[in-house]
Amino acid sequence: MQVTTVGIDLAKHVFQVHGITADGTVVFNRAIRRAQLVAFFDELEPCLVGMEACGSSHHWARELSKLGHDVRLIPANYVKPYVKRGKSDAVDAEAVCEAVTRPTMRFVAPKSEAQQAVLFLHRARDLIVRQRTQLSNMLRSLLVEFGIIIAQGTGSAVKYAKSLLDGDKPDLPEIAMDVLKQLSHQLVAMHLRLRWYEVRMRLHSKLDKRVMLLRTIPGIGPVTASAIVATVGDAKQFKNGRQFAARLGLTPLNRSSGGKERLGRITKMGDRYIRRLLVTGMTARLRQMKVNPDRVDPWAIDLLARKPPRLATIAMANKTARIVWAVLTKSEYYRPHPI
Repeated sequence: MQVTTVGIDLAKHVFQVHGITADGTVVFNRAIRRAQLVAFFDELEPCLVGMEACGSSHHWARELSKLGHDVRLIPANYVKPYVKRGKSDAVDAEAVCEAVTRPTMRFVAPKSEAQQAVLFLHRARDLIVRQRTQLSNMLRSLLVEFGIIIAQGTGSAVKYAKSLLDGDKPDLPEIAMDVLKQLSHQLVAMHLRLRWYEVRMRLHSKLDKRVMLLRTIPGIGPVTASAIVATVGDAKQFKNGRQFAARLGLTPLNRSSGGKERLGRITKMGDRYIRRLLVTGMTARLRQMKVNPDRVDPWAIDLLARKPPRLATIAMANKTARIVWAVLTKSEYYRPHPI
């Protein structure tokens, strides 16, 4: 019997594979160790392979595609409805096998090695940002116990740490000074390390045309543009801009029923990292409205007059996501509408 569809339940060391024929007959449902997975699929005829989208799924999608298989990645939330009862590796593999055959199923495009390499840069930078914030908060909270107040913002904490290392010593006990010096060394070193990641990211962004196109959109800098290109890849996998915005979790939650339209808060069911970058960029745009109101879209000004600032930034991020889709699919730089 020729296997036409295979569902894989991914794991670290032991994988579960579920294979069926064209008429739905189960051929196998067995566990396979990691080192045996490629050899197992090398012996199969090219078929449809489904697996849940996760960190390692893109690697296995590339490896199995080299063998001629049609590999498709499914969001984990879309597989859950096909789990019949209970929770086991065999049941999950069967659910993936059934979900991948659905004609209306939505899939995740496998990422290339180049895309994942750029995402390495973003993940490491995000870790450094969080660690730097933790260090600055620790430094600020310890000093406030002695009546020393540091202004808000990480930059103020880094400036104080540098002055402390340059010889500016507050009137504190010796053991407290030793701790402050160690924290200051860590904070300054973390700040310099973050600068390296940002410089490396800016250099790489200049080599990608798509990143340069996205940087023409107001509110999108090199970090946001690089993250979008590395995560999305080919934007044509989305039918329209709204579908791309929904992928980022920026569309309203729809609870309509009985002919009544009921839209709630945003779903937040997409990429959290890109969504945060877009919202941060739009927040910076709102701050620019007070300094340079002539450079801001009149739509944003009207929106801010009717809605609270936080709600306005979310709406602007939603609209910017749709602009991003249009720029990527048309390969053209952003041209604002004339006033």
